[in-house]
Amino acid sequence: MANSSESAGSPAPKRRLFSRKPKAAASARKPGRIKQIIEIFKMTRRNDPNVVWIMLLAFIGIIAVGLVVGLLIQNVLTMLLVAVPLAFLAAVFLLSKRAERAAFAQIEGQAGAAGAALSVLRRGWILQEQPVAVNPRSQDAVFRAIGKPGIVLVTEGPVGRIKPLVDGERRKLARIVPNVPIHVIQTGRGEGQVPLAKVARTAQKLKKSLTKQEVTAVDQRLSALGTKLPIPKGIDPFKARPDRKAMRGR
Repeated sequence: MANSSESAGSPAPKRRLFSRKPKAAASARKPGRIKQIIEIFKMTRRNDPNVVWIMLLAFIGIIAVGLVVGLLIQNVLTMLLVAVPLAFLAAVFLLSKRAERAAFAQIEGQAGAAGAALSVLRRGWILQEQPVAVNPRSQDAVFRAIGKPGIVLVTEGPVGRIKPLVDGERRKLARIVPNVPIHVIQTGRGEGQVPLAKVARTAQKLKKSLTKQEVTAVDQRLSALGTKLPIPKGIDPFKARPDRKAMRGR
């Protein structure tokens, strides 16, 4: 009888142990989020020292507006309860924007930076992860995105040197989808070029010409006709060499 009572009571400790695990996991995740925010803040401050003052001014400004409104309506406490969360959200929003700029500043000049700039586009865009045209020697590249404005080609490299790549891609696209607008965004800091941080915004401001269904149809047509580079998946396109047999159609 004693043995049976011990065996019957043995599962109880296990149930208590399992019930504590979610709490421990949840508590372990919280420091991770805080640490991530701190790391983002440190990275942003290294590249943009003014971010501290910008966040502070935004926070104090919203609190000040809340105090003024509270005095006018004779309800300062309520307005402070509203203003403090809004001020915190404004500071975090500004940090995220400045952090994005700092991140682009770190990758500027590196291979694939133009593709990374396209990756922040919102819904409604179909992005090509690998470049659609590459010069293996100079590492100049052309990336492609398809959206309601049409086809957007984003270049990576000096304007004069990359022009043949862009012209070749435009001629190829004009044959496959002749009625679709083709836009070119030159990345860089020279005249007529667009900084990496403004590439997505520039693409979104282009005039809309296609519907959502037409965007999908254009992507399917380009994919069906095989406009991708003959580069095996998983290989760095900037270090790969063209497959000459594939180029000859063999």
